[in-house]
Amino acid sequence: MSTTWLVVVITGIGTLALKAAGPILLGGRALPGMLSRVATLLGPALLAALVAIGTFADGRSLVLDARVLGVGAAVVAIRLRAPVLVVVVVAAAVTAAARSLA
Repeated sequence: MSTTWLVVVITGIGTLALKAAGPILLGGRALPGMLSRVATLLGPALLAALVAIGTFADGRSLVLDARVLGVGAAVVAIRLRAPVLVVVVVAAAVTAAARSLA
């Protein structure tokens, strides 16, 4: 087994252990109020951070290119209450158009 696959297997086992730790340690009890509120906000915050890094970063430098226009178009589509699939298609189309014109 190569080193890469060994790292993949160990990471997978670690992920399963972390996911199993919560139910095992809590044993069906509800999370405390403050921890529950924080856990509820972690998903959207993580998604926003990933979008920001994917849009504005290239390695260790700040980049403003066609991706910014695509995210902007997605924001407009979301504000207009478009379905998720339409938001994705609009963002991809605007990004592609901006790249083709540049």
